[in-house]
Amino acid sequence: MSAQDVAVVVLGIIGAIAAIRLVTSQNVVHAALYLVLTLAMVGAMYLLIAAEFIAWVQVLIYVGAIVVLVLFSLMLTKAPIGRETLDNQQRGIAAFVGAGVLAGLVYLIQSTFSGKKVDLQPVRTAQVGVSIFRDFVLPFEVVSVLLLAALVGAVVIARKDDQP
Repeated sequence: MSAQDVAVVVLGIIGAIAAIRLVTSQNVVHAALYLVLTLAMVGAMYLLIAAEFIAWVQVLIYVGAIVVLVLFSLMLTKAPIGRETLDNQQRGIAAFVGAGVLAGLVYLIQSTFSGKKVDLQPVRTAQVGVSIFRDFVLPFEVVSVLLLAALVGAVVIARKDDQP
């Protein structure tokens, strides 16, 4: 077992534990911090497969911007934070759906890559930039408009609560 294999296993275990704590956390702010750890482990995995640009984009956009936006929106809307707000009767259904999605993903990955060696080729940053801004410019802009709309919505909801 090479050092890279050990690193993948360690990062995978840390990421899996953080993801489990993310969905089982009793506090929304703590869940957001577990999301930071989970997304950071994904970025570290990208570093291990020599996709440095994707790794740093992962860290900057998801760990930085998205989690800050989530926390900012939570604080602006004065959303109820705590155990009683997260407690509901749909945990069994959610666990069943989650197990079904996991089984589907495991089957899909096993049937696609079973016994095959995947040879990763490094991708140049210029190729990624051209792909994003030529082929995927519309989804890129739609996501940015959605995030802006979410932030504006949070501000509007917060202002309605403050006025008599």
